[in-house]
Amino acid sequence: MKHIYSLLIVTVLLVSCGGEKKKNSVEKVLESNNLETIRAKRAELVNEQEAIHAKIKQLDEAITKIDTVKHIPLITTFTAKQEVFNHVLEIQGNVTTKNLLVITPEFNGILTNVYVKEGQKVSKGQLLAKIDDGGLSQQLAQLEIQTELAKTTFERQKRLWDQRIGSEIQFLQAKSTYEAQSRSVKQLQQQIAKTNVRAPFSGTIDDVITEQGSVVAAGQSPLMRIVNLDDMYIETDVPESYIADVTKGKNVTVEFPVLGKSIDTKVRQAGDVINPDNRTFKVEVAVPNKERAIKPNLTAKLKINDYTNEKALLVPQSIISENANGEQYIYVVKNKNENNEGVANRIIIKTGKTQGDVIEVLEGIENNAEIVHEGARSVKDGQTVKVIKY
Repeated sequence: MKHIYSLLIVTVLLVSCGGEKKKNSVEKVLESNNLETIRAKRAELVNEQEAIHAKIKQLDEAITKIDTVKHIPLITTFTAKQEVFNHVLEIQGNVTTKNLLVITPEFNGILTNVYVKEGQKVSKGQLLAKIDDGGLSQQLAQLEIQTELAKTTFERQKRLWDQRIGSEIQFLQAKSTYEAQSRSVKQLQQQIAKTNVRAPFSGTIDDVITEQGSVVAAGQSPLMRIVNLDDMYIETDVPESYIADVTKGKNVTVEFPVLGKSIDTKVRQAGDVINPDNRTFKVEVAVPNKERAIKPNLTAKLKINDYTNEKALLVPQSIISENANGEQYIYVVKNKNENNEGVANRIIIKTGKTQGDVIEVLEGIENNAEIVHEGARSVKDGQTVKVIKY
């Protein structure tokens, strides 16, 4: 009976409390439409919220002290160091030479003799071939005899005139005849000289095109091709946006994929005129060719140094993120303790030129800054992180 009485009392109390809570619920308070009652209820809830937050804080502090395994993000970092940054413009070009020529005759006639073979080295001025002169040699011989007679007559008239013997007109006629004959001899000699095909420069006979005995026409018939591989260069077109950066004397690395080799050289000439059709300018790059392995028309890849920063700070492009305002940012670790735990801070940066997988940072970080590498995409600003080393 006593237990039944106690149970009835507890039941009454619970019903009373439930009724009291229902009476003071937010819905009932709002239904009352009483400003003082609503304000009182709000103050009550605020006090309850502050009390709950205080208790949660106490629980967090207790967890921190008791929990030995902290769930802190693991990251790797690297230290930004000032270094020389050489940016290069990569572009293609073809090897050429000014000493590559297909020789054509200056005289019409039959190619009577070819004195060289393919692959033969020749010197400048060396006789390569001979064209039949069509009887000009015989004409020259007769003209030289006539010139000798005119010379003798002139010298005789001169001696007489010096002694004031004879007339002046005879002396002048003899002089005029001799000078005219001499000029005719020189002109014929020049014509006959055109029948001799000579090397315009030292080099190698790459190809003998016309065989001996063929009829050739001046300025039209290709006789042979001569090339000199000593003075080689690469000519390429560079976009006009680089006209202030790609100048004479700039360092260039030239790669020859076919040969599997590369050489270091310089820009020897940069054009001053922009081509209006493709908005480019011409650049010539010298090509040393001591081994003579580089041939005309060979394709080459050029890496032209168009920008250098002696104290650049470089970071991988993969760690850079961008916010809603279009600003680029990275994370740096600060306040690191003896356990390699620190705070990740978001830093807005300004970047410059890129080269491969790295990019130049112009503003935002300083030398020796510790920058988040692995984990840069997952950490948050102000978050505690642990730096690990591989």
